[in-house]
Amino acid sequence: MSPSPNDVRHDVRFAVIGNPGGRRVEMFADAVLAAGLPAPRVLPWREVLYDSRPRFEPGETVRLDSPGEDEEVELLLRGAADPTRVEGTAHWYARFTGAVRQVAEAARTAGAVMLDDPDELAIMFDKRLCHGVLSEAGVPVPPSPTSGPQAPPVRGWEDVRALLAGSGGLRRAFVKLAHGSSASGVLAVEWGAHGRVRAATSVERTADGRLFNSLRVRRYETEAEIAAIVDTLAPDGLHIERWVPKAAQHGRAADLRVVVVDGRASHAVVRTSRSPMTNLHLGGIRGDLAAARAAAEAAGVSWGEVLGLAERAAACFPGTLCVGVDLLPGTGWRRFSIGEVNAFGDLLPRLTGLPGSGAEGLDTYGAQVAAAVRRLTPAAKTVAKEAATGAAGGAAGGGGADALG
Repeated sequence: MSPSPNDVRHDVRFAVIGNPGGRRVEMFADAVLAAGLPAPRVLPWREVLYDSRPRFEPGETVRLDSPGEDEEVELLLRGAADPTRVEGTAHWYARFTGAVRQVAEAARTAGAVMLDDPDELAIMFDKRLCHGVLSEAGVPVPPSPTSGPQAPPVRGWEDVRALLAGSGGLRRAFVKLAHGSSASGVLAVEWGAHGRVRAATSVERTADGRLFNSLRVRRYETEAEIAAIVDTLAPDGLHIERWVPKAAQHGRAADLRVVVVDGRASHAVVRTSRSPMTNLHLGGIRGDLAAARAAAEAAGVSWGEVLGLAERAAACFPGTLCVGVDLLPGTGWRRFSIGEVNAFGDLLPRLTGLPGSGAEGLDTYGAQVAAAVRRLTPAAKTVAKEAATGAAGGAAGGGGADALG
C-alpha cells in the first residue's frame, strides 16, 4: 500500500546550513512550522566552516542558506576582519564553494537529500560562468567580452578599456566583481565627449586606497579614480557587460526580481531606483508590479513570456530548488534579458505568491517548503533509503519569444 500524502509530509525533516537567529533562517523555520512539519535542524555556518564535516541523518532534506550577515562567518570566508571591505571575494568564493562541496558529500554519504547542487552554485557565484551558461542555452543576456570559461582575464583598468573598445566601442558598461553580491564592487561606467569617463558605484575609496561598501551610491568623475578602484578589484576577478538602458517607472529605472521555485515563477517584485543599481539596500524601492505587467503587455510582450524567460534561466540550474532571477526590461518594456541568477535571491519579506503560480498566500520560503514536500514522493524516499544503506555498507558513490531576445 502506497503512503498517503500525509505520511510523506510527516516524514519530511529539514536540516538547514545557515546563521542561527538570522532573518533568512528564522523565516524559513516559520514556513516549515506553518506547514505542520518539525522545526528544522540548524547547522551553523561557522561550525561547518570550522569542522568541514557536518553530520546529517538518513532521509533529511538539506537546505543551504546564505552565509551573509554574520561577521564571524564573513571573516572565515573572506579572511578580512572588516565585513564592509570590498576586496577578498576570490578567497570568499574558493572557501564557500569548497565548503558547499563538503556539505554535499556529507549529505550523500548519510543518505540525505540536497536542495542545492554544489556545481550549480559555483556557476551562479561566478558571473562570468553564469553569463556563459545562460548564453549557451539561448537565454538573452547583455553582450559581454568576459562571458564563459574561455574569456580573457581582466587584470586592471587597461584591460577593461581594451575589451570595451574591442566589443564595438561600448560607451556604457557595468564592471562587476565576478564573485560579488548585493551590488558590492559594481561600477556603472560611461564615456562622454572628448574621452571623459565617469562611474557610479557604492564603493567608497579611502585616501590610502582601501575600498569599502557604502549604502550610498556615489560618482567618480576622473579616470584616475576609476582606474584605481578597478585595479584594486581586478585580482579578485572582474566581469564586464553592456549597460542596457532599462525601462522606467515613475521616472525611475526599473527591473524585476523573479523567484523561481522548482521550475516555476512563484514571486516577483519590481525594483526601481534613480541610480543604475536598483538594489533595495542602496535606496531602491519596490515598484508597481501590475503597472509593469500592463506596460509589457502594451508593448506586445505577454506576462507569460516575461515569467517564462525567468523560468528558462532557472532551467539552466535544474539541481537547485530555488533561484532569484534578475530580469532587465529594456526601454519601453519591449525586450527583456537576464542580468543574473542568484542562488540566495529569495529574501523578499511579506511578498506572497503570484496568481496562478500555486504559491498564492505563501511567501518565498513557504513556496519552497511546499515544493520540497511535493518532491518527497515514495520513489524519492526509496532513493534516499538506498543511498543510506549503501553508505552504511561501504558502497562507493559516484561522485521564448522574439520579444524576449
